[in-house]
Amino acid sequence: MSAPAHVLALPCWSGPVSAEPLEGGLSNESWKVSDAAGVHVVRFGRDFPFHHVDRAREVMTARAAHAAGFGPAVEYAAEGVTVVAFVPSRTWEATDLRAAPDRVGRFLRAFHDAMPDQVSGAGFIFWPFHVIRDYARTIAAGNSPFAPELEGFLALSRRLEAVQVPLPIVFGHHDLLPANFLDDGRKLWLIDYEYAGFGTAMFDLAGAASNAGMDGGETAALLQAYLGHAPGPDFLRAFDAMQCASLLREAMWAMVSDLHLAAPGADYRAYARENLDRLAAALSDFTQKYGAP
Repeated sequence: MSAPAHVLALPCWSGPVSAEPLEGGLSNESWKVSDAAGVHVVRFGRDFPFHHVDRAREVMTARAAHAAGFGPAVEYAAEGVTVVAFVPSRTWEATDLRAAPDRVGRFLRAFHDAMPDQVSGAGFIFWPFHVIRDYARTIAAGNSPFAPELEGFLALSRRLEAVQVPLPIVFGHHDLLPANFLDDGRKLWLIDYEYAGFGTAMFDLAGAASNAGMDGGETAALLQAYLGHAPGPDFLRAFDAMQCASLLREAMWAMVSDLHLAAPGADYRAYARENLDRLAAALSDFTQKYGAP
């Protein structure tokens, strides 16, 4: 199809341009664009202070990820728009992560180890429990139907934070939805670096597992591959708590988005409830294993 005017207006194209929309994003507009130079992905998105998203930092991280061998090349960037090389690949689904937890574990270990040497500028810290607290402030200040539930969310978050264990600081992706993994048949790629920064490996590990719905055996394989050994009981308890925190943070992301975003076709309230339902199931599993958090 012909490209819309705001895509055609970008100064980076060579020759005739065609474009098709890419579906699936909850907060950004994306297009697959072909021109004489090849195939590209264009993503439009402004800064989202309410989500701690800074596009200049995201572009820096995307360039660092390409230098480290994990992300596609950034071909053009300006305020509100980024163009990256299109990677011929298959976008993963939850079943793909569940089918290859050991591969994911090794991939995440390599990403965490390699990225600090490539990132530049001031260090950004992603701590999910701070994000939850800050999201609560935003939700409380808005006309949100979820505001009456905030006290319970914050109390739960404090309990989940209290059982975390000390870990080395790594550079994480922090948004490991299955659709952010690409498989070109030889290697894995990661895309979408809005929330990337320094933090704990536990959030990426827990996010990958919870977002894919991994079972106990798949989770064990993920952690074994990442750590190089079986985790101890304190680590496992902290990991299970972080899975709950990951789901709570994702639900509250949707609650904040409901106040500030309006992506076509996105139902942020339904997405929040979906993640709260998954959180309730994860908390039930946690309580059966360890008692109430």
